[in-house]
Amino acid sequence: MIPSVMPTYARFDVVFERGEGPWLYATDGRRFLDFAAGIAVCALGHCHPHLVEALQAQVGKLWHTSNLYRIEGQEKLSKRLTEATFADTVFFGNSGAEANECAIKIARRYQFDKGRPERYRIVVMTTSFHGRTLATVAAGDQAKGKYGFGPETAGFDRVPFEDIEAVKAAIGPETAGILVEPVQGEGGMRAADFAYLRQLRELADANDILLMFDEVQCGVGRTGKLFAYEWSGVTPDVMAIAKGIGGGFPMGACLATERAAAPMVAGSHGSTFGGNPLAMAAGNAVMDVVSEPGFLDHVNAVADILRAALAERVKRFPEMFEEVRGLGLMAGLKCRVTNTDLVNRLFEHGLLCVSAGDNTLRFVPPLIIEQEHVEAAMAILDRVCETWRHNA
Repeated sequence: MIPSVMPTYARFDVVFERGEGPWLYATDGRRFLDFAAGIAVCALGHCHPHLVEALQAQVGKLWHTSNLYRIEGQEKLSKRLTEATFADTVFFGNSGAEANECAIKIARRYQFDKGRPERYRIVVMTTSFHGRTLATVAAGDQAKGKYGFGPETAGFDRVPFEDIEAVKAAIGPETAGILVEPVQGEGGMRAADFAYLRQLRELADANDILLMFDEVQCGVGRTGKLFAYEWSGVTPDVMAIAKGIGGGFPMGACLATERAAAPMVAGSHGSTFGGNPLAMAAGNAVMDVVSEPGFLDHVNAVADILRAALAERVKRFPEMFEEVRGLGLMAGLKCRVTNTDLVNRLFEHGLLCVSAGDNTLRFVPPLIIEQEHVEAAMAILDRVCETWRHNA
């Protein structure tokens, strides 16, 4: 008999009732160190005082009005995001998938407005993940997300990640844009080479197509800069963000240049709940914190500690791990043993992390962690690895 909650997840047998910083507390009394952060969502940890205060204040005033009317929080947050990035304008939605859908539509509308409606195809990458709508599943490269949902949505040409010659070959008279993650999360915590991103920019410019970055997971301070593209010096035309920008409240956004988004006029796109006052209160509160002087310096400092600690585990347990991947506090361990087994054993010992593609262990802790939390996490990892080695 099917349960009342549709069984689309293989859930752990635990119910969390409260959280504080990087810690979660279960109804049965167990405490967990959270290095999953809701899959890179809870950027400020759990119940961050500033985020709690902002949401509590907004709850008592106004939740929803519709985008038929001006929303002050949208105007404030959009200005902050455009002033801090390459973008000139922002569309607010509810998720990363919705942000990527908006990006895809912008690319198609851009070409249509240029008198080239035949240009609708997007070059996408192997081992990518862009969401679970029909279009974003097709854009991504996860077989399990596509199984049973055919025929696959048309309009996407897949090439090997970081193969610039394959991208060149894929660009044709029907190409509207290129969609890439500067750091792949689900795909195995792979950080794109900066030279590769620069070459994508050059190709986009040469062919008058849009370069679109998916920073749903790697954005909002996760890599040690506000957005990952800043490390490369490459600016996209369009960028999808979500996860960390709401600090746990559902929201996403699509940022774009005026050139790219000019055809997105009234009626061309919309979202019933996107950018409502509650979401904007959360987003502005997150921006308050991540924009504080020294915040990103702290992220980089703790990221260095975490990555050095993980590199030490590669040396200490070479039969279990191959290499450290990712960027900043988006860290991965490429495993020689089954990553999901490790996730389960770490859970049993009180450490939450997430599996990723290519048999990788994913660590995406709250950005507010301290060295002591890294040390506590590594102590748990060591115990699990020593037991694994002893029983091998």
